[in-house]
Parts: sequence; C-alpha cells; structure tokens
Amino acid sequence: MAETSPVSNEPVVLPKDARIYVAGHTGMVGSAIVRRLAAQGYERIVGRPHAELNLVDQRAVAEFFRKERIEAVFLAAARVGGIQANNTFRADFIYENLMIECNVIHAAFTSGVERLLFLGSSCIYPRSCPQPMREEHLLSGSLEPTNEPYAIAKIAGIKLCESYNRQHGTRYRSVMPTNLYGPGDTFDLENSHVLPAMMRKFHLAKLAAGRDREAIRRDEERFGAIPADVRAALPGVVLWGSGAPRREFLHVDDMAAACVFVMELADERYAAACADGAVSHLNVGCGRDHTIRELAEVVARAVGFEGEVAWDPSRPDGMPRKLLDGTRLTRLGWAPAIDLDEGLRSAYRWYCAQT
Repeated sequence: MAETSPVSNEPVVLPKDARIYVAGHTGMVGSAIVRRLAAQGYERIVGRPHAELNLVDQRAVAEFFRKERIEAVFLAAARVGGIQANNTFRADFIYENLMIECNVIHAAFTSGVERLLFLGSSCIYPRSCPQPMREEHLLSGSLEPTNEPYAIAKIAGIKLCESYNRQHGTRYRSVMPTNLYGPGDTFDLENSHVLPAMMRKFHLAKLAAGRDREAIRRDEERFGAIPADVRAALPGVVLWGSGAPRREFLHVDDMAAACVFVMELADERYAAACADGAVSHLNVGCGRDHTIRELAEVVARAVGFEGEVAWDPSRPDGMPRKLLDGTRLTRLGWAPAIDLDEGLRSAYRWYCAQT
C-alpha cells in the first residue's frame, strides 16, 4: 500500500527517505531549498559543487545520475545576473542555462527519476504583459530585450518538463519565482540583481561616511571590486534608471517553502491547479510590488543609510512592471510568511556577518 500523509490522508509523492538531488545547492535558492528540506525531515539530500560536477557537461551529468540513484530533483542551478550581466553576456546566459536544463532533465528521465521541480524566472513573460502576470500569458508577446536570451532558456526549461510529461508520463513540475533576495545572494556590483546591488551601495556609502576604510577594504575583498563610478559617488549613492519601474520581491526562504510545498502536492491537486494541462507552471510571488524608488527607501532604512541618492536615467530600466499573479498557488494553501522590511533586515544582517 502506498504511503499516505497522516494529516491529509493523500498519497505521499515525496517520501522522507527519498534520495533528493538539489542542483545548485550552494547558491542562494538551492541552499534555501536544502535548509527547508532538512527542516521538514528529509535526510538523504545530495549536492555537488561545480568543481565536482559541471552541469554543462552532458557526460558528467549522465554519469552522476547513473551512480547516485537519485529519486527526485530540485533544479535550482542556473547562471543568473542583473540587467548589465544579462545584456553583456547574452551568449553565455542562453548557452549555459540551456545546457544545464537539457542535461539535468534528460539525465533524470533516462535514469528513471519521475519527479523533478524546475525553477524558472518571472522574466519569461512578455515585456508588455498585462499586470499581474498570469501563467497563461506565457508566449503571448515579445520579451524584454535586455534579458531575452536568459528568458528563452527558462521558457525552454518549462517546455522540456511539459514535453517529457506528455510523451513519457513523467511528473516534472515548474515554478516561476518573482525577484528573490536573502542569504547567499550575489553582491558583485557588475553582475548582481537590483536589490543586492542597492544594498551593497548603501552599505559602502555608510562606511565611507564613517571613513571606515578598513571595512570597505574587507567588503571589496569578500564581495568583489567596487566599480569606479560607485567609488566616485561615495559617500553618496547613484542608482540606475528612473526609479519608476515596479518590482515584486520574495524572500528566498519563502520561495524554498513554496518549492517543497509544490513538490509534495498530490498529482491530482497539481494537475487541477494547472487546469489539467492548460498551463505548465505555477507562479510564486507575494502579490505586492514597489517602485524602485520605494524599494530604495526600504533598503536604505534596513542598512541605516541617511545620505544622498541620485538617479542615472541614462541607464536601462528593464521591464516597466513585473508583478506575478500567484492565485493558482495560493488557492492550494500556500502563502509567504516574511514581509519585505523583516526580510531585508535579516538579509542585511547576513551580509554584514560575511565580512
């Protein structure tokens, strides 16, 4: 007889003794998923750092799955970055992400893994998408040019899961997170996303105002070079764009909770949430967005920065608005638990603890 949940009496689709591979387990999202799985009693969690397993290498990935006898996969590995990185390294972003997805998903299938969760990105939706963005808006218009290669790779991942399910009867699922932040984020000012870049700029400006050159040196040693334009602005801060675009942010620990929640759903409930195949993924967000100017005020408050902020409208804004409609997931009973102010304070404490 199949194992059932003592709470819902539904079939357990992810047994506690399952051998689970978290691809990208050292990254911000992957490490949060590992923490969440461990907190919920999963003990057989498998991870491999890039130095031991290059997911772009098809043979290495196939051999890994052959040896490890994996039973479930969380595919959180990806090459990621902000507007500048996406727009500069366009070939790297599309190539590496396509290879990671193809290699992991196909190797999972050929080794008999029936359950896999693929993590995409809200950038899969059209630039002029109606707001909030619903799952059925996928492929309904042109993408944001600055991150089009990355978005195409993530769309391919969704379609890979959908296609293996339809042709081979696998149970591969996809979730599309909104903008994420939290412990383990990337603070490299050339490649990071808007929120960690903003946090680091405010932190450096605060240190500069206090003339703490040693702390600035340690920060640069830990998080990467400080670009000349950022250094020249100290103890002030210059932020990119007009500040008018609106963005939604979710703490990575909430995202991890959503991932495990979706993976544990009974097949019938997941299928119903996806309207029995009408859509192939579920959005994960908090349902509230802010202008970049408003975000700057919240981040400055979390950091304790009280100096001058200037805006550089010559820099790209990206999409005017990105707010996800998470109705399908919330109807299943999931909701985020960490508000933005609390989450940013905890993220800043983590950041400070690294130096």
